[in-house]
Amino acid sequence: MHPAHGSNRSTPYRRIPSVDRVMRDPAVESAIATYGRSIVAHELRELLARQRAAIEHRVEPPYPAEAGPVPALLARLRSLHRPAIRRVFNLTGTVLHTNLGRALLPAQAIEAVARVLGAPSNLEYDLELGARGERDAPIESLLQRLTGAEAAVLANNNAAAVLLSLNTLARGREVLVSRGELVEIGGSFRMPEIIEAAGCTLREVGTTNRTHRHDFERAITKDTAAILKVHTSNYQISGFVAAPAETELAQLAHAHDLPFINDLGGGSLLDLTRWGLPAEPTPMQALEAGADLVTFSGDKLLGGPQAGIAIGRRALVERLRRNPMRRTLRLDKGRIAALDAVLRLYLDPDRIAGQLPTLRALTRGVDDIEAAAQRLLPALQRHFSEAARVVVAACASQVGSGSLPIDRLPSAALRIEGATCTDQAILEALRALPIPVVARAHKGAVWLDLRCLDDEPAFTEQIGRASFSPPS
Repeated sequence: MHPAHGSNRSTPYRRIPSVDRVMRDPAVESAIATYGRSIVAHELRELLARQRAAIEHRVEPPYPAEAGPVPALLARLRSLHRPAIRRVFNLTGTVLHTNLGRALLPAQAIEAVARVLGAPSNLEYDLELGARGERDAPIESLLQRLTGAEAAVLANNNAAAVLLSLNTLARGREVLVSRGELVEIGGSFRMPEIIEAAGCTLREVGTTNRTHRHDFERAITKDTAAILKVHTSNYQISGFVAAPAETELAQLAHAHDLPFINDLGGGSLLDLTRWGLPAEPTPMQALEAGADLVTFSGDKLLGGPQAGIAIGRRALVERLRRNPMRRTLRLDKGRIAALDAVLRLYLDPDRIAGQLPTLRALTRGVDDIEAAAQRLLPALQRHFSEAARVVVAACASQVGSGSLPIDRLPSAALRIEGATCTDQAILEALRALPIPVVARAHKGAVWLDLRCLDDEPAFTEQIGRASFSPPS
């Protein structure tokens, strides 16, 4: 007989119920109706096996013996069936938060996605001709109208658009880039690495803070294939700086029969100063300055789904379109439908601020945000009465995702300063809510910047469920 099963040690094992007995428990029968018998039985067997192993090896068991396996089983089933991508409240103060999904889609785009995902569509079918069509064609026509570009092609993000452009136009040859523009973008992707991945050789020009036209001119050789300008959207160098104008680079490139590529990154299609926001270069301005190809994102300042867009001279865009790599980088039908719906909002620029969530959040007035903070304050003060002190405080939001990195937007926040709990405990409690609340800790307090809060009732309804652990 195994020693673990001897007469003196059998009691812990006997407290482990049989699978059949647990499956007849009313709570488990309800779980079977919800999740299915197969998955419930599988998880139960796994749980009971872990309990036996814990007894044998004298380690922490997966559930307390006195409580039985049912609570642990139900918790596991709930966890398994919880969506991996969940809605959260973004109260970080960063509007286009890379980790929280960047731009929010307007209702028109969400409806468009639902339509094409739930039924057959004319994704690559020309209804007029009754023949195979080009999936980018509807988007291209909108971009032509909105930007004045000769042609356009899509990729799954801006890095992909840059990669496709360089691989098509400069593979095996040199690309000239100013040293001050060798940026690192989100997720530690660096422009030099993208150039290398495209099969090109990077030729650094000038210095970090000062680069001139003559630096580019001296760098051009028979191996040069393109001049690339990268908009330094996620940082800014000030002081003793210099850079050639885009028009100068375009003239120089064309004098040597080279394409001039301008990577804008964020890619706003509107003059943001009309809403009192800082200026951001637009694709139209880049084309007017002489760029042959302009790349930008769909999910940053444009306010649409994740996408990379390349617009410019038709001859160059057609070359990109024929690159076999394009198929691996193309957009799916859902994102094409969403981008189509978002771009159509730009046909009516006078009303777009109220329809596009990104622009609505960026242009939201500080008085409106402060009023929201005052409405929410009593509920938080009641719930945090003993654990923390809650006040309304002025703060500054940022655009995010590398857009307008220096500029800040006046905002208002609920500032929570722990009394019997730590900042970390408050942040963890907020993230554990049914709709997780993502905030930030700063200067000894947790700040809930309300600029992006668009559902006050849901936020207020659940805030009373936040529970806090005292500091250890």
